[in-house]
Amino acid sequence: MAAAMVRFQFRHHSSLLQPSVLLPKLPSALPTPNLHTTGLRKLSVTGPPLCSNSDPIPEDSSVSGSDPSIVGGLLDFLNESWTQFHATAEAKRQLIDAGFHLLSENDEWDLKPGGCYFFTRNMSCLVAFTIGQKYSMGNGFHVIAAHTDSPCLKLKPKSASSKSGYLMVNVQTYGGGLWHTWFDRDLSLAGRVIVKGDDGSFSHKLVKVKRPLLRVPTLAIHLDRAVNKDGFKPNLETHLIPLLARKLEDASAEHKDKKVASTSKDAHHPLLMEILSDELGCGIDDIASIELNVCDTQPSCLGGGNNEFVFSGRLDNLASSYCALRALIDSCELHEELSTETAIRMVALFDNEEVGSDSVQGAGAPTMFQAMRRIVDCLTRQYVGEGAFDRAIRQSFLVSADMAHGVHPNFVDKHEEHHRPEIHKGLVIKHNANQRYATSGVTAFLFKEVAKLHNLPTQEFVVRNDMGCGSTIGPILASGVGIRTVDCGIPQLSMHRYNSTCLVVLSVTYCSI
Repeated sequence: MAAAMVRFQFRHHSSLLQPSVLLPKLPSALPTPNLHTTGLRKLSVTGPPLCSNSDPIPEDSSVSGSDPSIVGGLLDFLNESWTQFHATAEAKRQLIDAGFHLLSENDEWDLKPGGCYFFTRNMSCLVAFTIGQKYSMGNGFHVIAAHTDSPCLKLKPKSASSKSGYLMVNVQTYGGGLWHTWFDRDLSLAGRVIVKGDDGSFSHKLVKVKRPLLRVPTLAIHLDRAVNKDGFKPNLETHLIPLLARKLEDASAEHKDKKVASTSKDAHHPLLMEILSDELGCGIDDIASIELNVCDTQPSCLGGGNNEFVFSGRLDNLASSYCALRALIDSCELHEELSTETAIRMVALFDNEEVGSDSVQGAGAPTMFQAMRRIVDCLTRQYVGEGAFDRAIRQSFLVSADMAHGVHPNFVDKHEEHHRPEIHKGLVIKHNANQRYATSGVTAFLFKEVAKLHNLPTQEFVVRNDMGCGSTIGPILASGVGIRTVDCGIPQLSMHRYNSTCLVVLSVTYCSI
């Protein structure tokens, strides 16, 4: 959990609203990002985009008010995490490198105060936590929850089709994407594959074809003269089918042999199976099952006149996932933090938020609360008192971290007049009277107090009454057991497009709050 928030000891009495009680001690090691830097970066017209930690961030750029390692780390995380599986694998790698112990939900847990642990589910959901050295029975959990999935195209179980001499790949839409933005992009495939080993066993493997492999071409304006007047309205079943290759009649002898060997895989093009087998280093017949997303190959990078923006796909919600993960890892590196901590810090990253969370790896499953109960049970084996878990939940606090809608300069009227979050103006607290967000007056106050103590501005968002409101995992988790929750996020533009924009400094702020 973020280092400042985990200091809270939430109690149901009049002292709840006193900031001095809420935050008795601030960690001295936290940076305070500068949200109003004015230095302009000297730009090189021919310079490459800043895409990772290996690309140095110039000291005179507006990003220099932020921690460069966080900025570069975010870009690396985005570029690694083409799918929910890759995002979880990268989070797992970072946690292991930081000294966290991998648990299995199938095994008995042996947890100790001061320990750092995590487990994964379905390779696309992850729960990580640290137990304060001074934890005592009934103390609460301080949680940040986000999600690993983003709107995308996914291969159908039978993806092979051919039209007009082209090999096509049938896809289904996942989530509420801006599907017209997927046309004319350099697309590829990534995801999870089940592979048969030499000993007859089966294992999961991740695959990522990094080169441009697919394309969904638009129709030339010469054949659709009214498109600029009537709008581009593609049929998602018939028009959104990516091209894989030309259909070759005279294949080489080697290719024919591979094609014959893959007759059992006729649900997918032999050429596609050949590409996957080459990437995985296995035989075509060893591929038992595939679960693949269509992904954009354009790397995440910094952009804008001062390199102040992050241009990337999947910002919703990998930016929040990375910030939550980084906050937990960084706070645990400070020995004095865990040695004086009385609560349990937790990060939960779920899959399937974009389609309602009702899955075994989604927030609708009791994954997080089962973990909480198991943690309390492990720590209370010698405890003979009553209601340790129930009391812990009542002492807990959840930050539902999901990206927010920044006001669009060309569509200002789409925001409610007095609630127009701006990029560069602070984190956004989301409100909805109909409980599409879980924020209450108390939880919003607590979040703003933490930000205020760190000199970090906040903004508030309410949707217009004549528009529908999206939702998050916040209400799902809040109602699951009754944990107090605030919904908040980093403002961004172009949400659910193949590529979107947020601000560098606010990403750093999220890690620090």
